[in-house]
Amino acid sequence: MTLLQIIILAAVQGAAELLPVSSSAHVIVAEKLMGLDPTAPAMTLLLVMLHTGTMFAVITYFWSSWRQTYFSAWSGFRQQMSWIVLATAATGGVGLVLLKLITHLLQPTHAHFEIEQLFGNTRLISAALAVAGVFILLAARRPSGDAAIGTRSALLTGLVQGLCLPFRGFSRSGATISTALLLGVSRRQAEEFSFALAVALTPVVIVKEAWRLFKSSADTHALTQALTPSLLGMIFSYGAGLLALRWLSRWLEAGRWSYFGVYCLVAAVGVACL
Repeated sequence: MTLLQIIILAAVQGAAELLPVSSSAHVIVAEKLMGLDPTAPAMTLLLVMLHTGTMFAVITYFWSSWRQTYFSAWSGFRQQMSWIVLATAATGGVGLVLLKLITHLLQPTHAHFEIEQLFGNTRLISAALAVAGVFILLAARRPSGDAAIGTRSALLTGLVQGLCLPFRGFSRSGATISTALLLGVSRRQAEEFSFALAVALTPVVIVKEAWRLFKSSADTHALTQALTPSLLGMIFSYGAGLLALRWLSRWLEAGRWSYFGVYCLVAAVGVACL
């Protein structure tokens, strides 16, 4: 993998990860266009490290507002953390059920099946993009709410986030923000909670993919070769992520959420034509 390819993938990831357009789908399509294998362990690790870069961008961008929401008082911190834990637990439960179900359905015809094998399926990516687009458009039609995150909205948002895990193209941020908006949560709180969930989920995914790479590699040299470009990509995606967050916040507050839904539908058609 060349430095130029890493920069391109990092820019695509950083721009798309924090916009509700499915960064994974965009990165996978970019990998295919550059002749790379999205299902390879090294490429999966690169994708996760790109997510890590945008995770740090999220922390940097939201830190001042999170400090007031989560860290201004112990009672508020405890309440907010309970909702994040509830949503993350719901995500894990749905994700595990989907993993077992998909594996059970596909293993008879695909020996040694792993969920990562779905990541390069452009038909599945196209369908997931279309579903995300419709979901975003539905949320955009709902009048702006003013409710805060509560037990019900946290649980349902976590459940929907779990549906995004196996399907590249079903935007995590698009699905979680749209769920909160449909439940009447204010735009700012929906955005903050969605990305707080991302920060909680990303380290778990990083550990999982690092372990997968370790098991699939014959020696430590292969690990080093995979980690070096991944770390470079993480740095580049951090900068792109900060720019994308500013764009997302402006459009969400300005009522332009539907634009992302239209884009997902157009992208679905484009991916289907590959």
